[in-house]
Amino acid sequence: MGTEAPRTLRQRRQDTLARLNHDLDAWVASADRDGNAYLVPLSFLWDGTAFTLATAESSPTGRNLSSSGQVRMSVGSTRDVVLVDGAVETFSREAVPSDLADAFAARLWDARVGTTHYAYFRVTPRRIQAWREENELAGRDLMREGQWLV
Repeated sequence: MGTEAPRTLRQRRQDTLARLNHDLDAWVASADRDGNAYLVPLSFLWDGTAFTLATAESSPTGRNLSSSGQVRMSVGSTRDVVLVDGAVETFSREAVPSDLADAFAARLWDARVGTTHYAYFRVTPRRIQAWREENELAGRDLMREGQWLV
């Protein structure tokens, strides 16, 4: 551990994009109006620009994402982590753009069917960080203010 040389920013971005295109699940952190944190695993779809999540509209996460409009997500393990801070746009099951819901269903599952009323959440990343070990903490920012740094 920690014996490998740190990756370049370019390599970290490539590795991060590969992870986002391959992985299916993320830890999703949100908070209510009083600042009470809530953390759940959710499946995600990365389209190269933004993430799509779906969860029950009435769940704590659904309510928090809708009301705050922001989220923090973690993809990967603690020794190869990608952290994402993003702005959230909420779509009800009835108002979700069909291309967004169709792509999510093709990769994961169809949240438009069944008795649970799911909402969709489009997360546009504002900040992305990635590191493996302590030697990659410096320069861990890959994106700031929605702009890739490399």
